[in-house]
Amino acid sequence: QVQLVESGGGLVQAGGSLRLSCAASGSSFTFNVMGWYRQGPGIRRELVASITSFGVTNYADSAKGRFTISRGNAENTVYLQMSSLKPEDTDVYYCHAQGRYWGQGTQVTVSS
Repeated sequence: QVQLVESGGGLVQAGGSLRLSCAASGSSFTFNVMGWYRQGPGIRRELVASITSFGVTNYADSAKGRFTISRGNAENTVYLQMSSLKPEDTDVYYCHAQGRYWGQGTQVTVSS
């Protein structure tokens, strides 16, 4: 059974940085696509950034220039380096893989 485990969320002041990590277990193959989504209360989950196994990346407009997604050396790991954080970045962030697997979410809170 595939499981995605996130870490790295927390509370940070505006202008600060956080690095989210996600490690998958239980898969016998390399995920073609991994990514990060965010979701606020009563709001649809939305893409923050994604990356293919070839390193092709895609970012939401709000993340461009501030966030960097990368794949780890270990198989099926993905990171999201978030810099210049703003209060509006506050949300629960979810790791996503292969169009079907989700992590449990990690809270990111940015104080003003």
